[in-house]
Amino acid sequence: MKLIHSPLHALHDGGMELHRGELVPCYEMPARVDHILAAIARAGWAVEAPREYDDAVFTSVHDADYLAFLRGAYDAWRAEGRDGFMLPGAFPARGLRRDRVPTGLHARLGYYAFDAGSPIVAGTWQAARAAAHCALTAADLVAAGERSTYALCRPPGHHAGRGMLGGYCFLNNAALAAQRLRDAGMARIAVLDVDYHHGNGTQEIFWDRDDVLFVSIHGDPNTEYPFFLGHADERGAGAGEGYNHNFPLPRGTDWAGYAAALETALGHVVDYAPQALVVSLGVDIFEGDPISQFRLGAADFTRLGAHIAALELPTVLVQEGGYAVAEIGDNVASVLAAFA
Repeated sequence: MKLIHSPLHALHDGGMELHRGELVPCYEMPARVDHILAAIARAGWAVEAPREYDDAVFTSVHDADYLAFLRGAYDAWRAEGRDGFMLPGAFPARGLRRDRVPTGLHARLGYYAFDAGSPIVAGTWQAARAAAHCALTAADLVAAGERSTYALCRPPGHHAGRGMLGGYCFLNNAALAAQRLRDAGMARIAVLDVDYHHGNGTQEIFWDRDDVLFVSIHGDPNTEYPFFLGHADERGAGAGEGYNHNFPLPRGTDWAGYAAALETALGHVVDYAPQALVVSLGVDIFEGDPISQFRLGAADFTRLGAHIAALELPTVLVQEGGYAVAEIGDNVASVLAAFA
């Protein structure tokens, strides 16, 4: 199994987030990767650097104007004489216009963001770009014949849509990996999202397509972030109708409840008969996670990995959430062990 990592992730560091009405230090922090790398080293696995890609590859799943904003946002912030971190203060909600992209920096930040929980700092673009390179490299390796790869992506990506950032996500790493596999000639790709929070960005990107199946198991959006997508009746549209499957689960769900949903979710993957699988690997389903509400124990990650690996599909695992920092490494390694 190939494991891909870039130290440039650490350039995205600092800032505060608005979490459930309070301004707090970001739960998504560089130490998450440090603990995953330590667990990887304990397991005796080696990591490789990602390949370099031209930024044009990001337009396969993201809008060009959004990418231009991300690339230049912090320089524009500095040009206004500011430093520190950027957070939006207003959004084009119901009754407001979305058909015009504003010219002012603060207006554009609110236009392209859907929450105030994803600060942009000086190194955000470089870190997000490197994370995407990890996912693209992992996908290219699978397309070339590797049975499984793991992209240690930070910042994560599954909340980033075609033209929006949020949920700590700026570029959608899993979507980029899935599209890369399609571009390599694989006719059908499945994306399985096991993060506690619904992968709203991935769902949006593939909503009207039948060549990429999206299946997500997550906390009920009636009470859990991102709140406004992830219900079971969201099935896709047009050519994509029936190729989107959501399994929202209540707070307090333990392995027994999760395993039942997982069995059905994996059944959809099997029925689709994909040429490869992309896994949005969020380990914030852990019982000790500070911003999540499931009750999976450490041993359950071994079970999770075994169930997914039993599909025997070429698999790209892409790191998403997991905010119990001390335990994140062991939980990720437990999943990877089923593939390694």
